[in-house]
Amino acid sequence: MSLQALHRSLPPFAPAIPVAALPFLALVLLSATFALAFYFTTLPKHTLPLRELAVASTASLLGGFGVVALFCTAGVYV
Repeated sequence: MSLQALHRSLPPFAPAIPVAALPFLALVLLSATFALAFYFTTLPKHTLPLRELAVASTASLLGGFGVVALFCTAGVYV
């Protein structure tokens, strides 16, 4: 079987998340990012910042996925 025939027999790409859900997903993720960032600024500062690291890491992760969802909503597929 040639490579071209194999390529033609494969199904087309289908994203795991529907494209219509991307604007809502971007809004939710970025809103949660800003809420966690505000919460991060109100945390008391301790010598062992475990809670600060957890909140900041979660906000960073949500912000990263939110920006990618926002880019995909705008048509910039990254």
